[in-house]
Amino acid sequence: MATNSSRSWIKPAVIGALVIALAGVGYATFTRSTPAPDVTFIDLKGQKVSTQSLRGKVVMVNFWATSCVTCVKEMPQMVETYNKYKGQGLEFVAVAMQYDPANYVINFTETRKLPFTVALDSGGDIAKSFGDVSLTPTTFVIDKNGKIIKRYVGEPKFADLHKLLEKELAG
Repeated sequence: MATNSSRSWIKPAVIGALVIALAGVGYATFTRSTPAPDVTFIDLKGQKVSTQSLRGKVVMVNFWATSCVTCVKEMPQMVETYNKYKGQGLEFVAVAMQYDPANYVINFTETRKLPFTVALDSGGDIAKSFGDVSLTPTTFVIDKNGKIIKRYVGEPKFADLHKLLEKELAG
């Protein structure tokens, strides 16, 4: 007969398995079947770019801040990624967080010659639309049909990101 102590691992194991399964289902549901929100980005020159106008292209939306060490560290690789794939139809929008002063964002963009669209999220509405983004960097990859296919919190593994982009751009 099994004693109570010999079965003490069962309940935590079952709960752990359920949490992992639910997290996986929630993540898969969010990333594969969620349409990108219908938002309009306003770039540093005041030009508007909507997610609707980007349909038919693979899009990366990167939430970042000039005060975010990881964001600053990953930005050269984001530039390289954009430059590598822009000729194949990749669009890239770097969205500066609500708390990031506009003059810091402009200075960062100009001194580093960022080649893609840089937008300000002055009211925080864009971050809210993408699921209340609060951690930076957070990057979304959106397919040609306007569906979110991947969400990275933190710096992505660029080799994996490039494989994903190549697959989506070819499809």
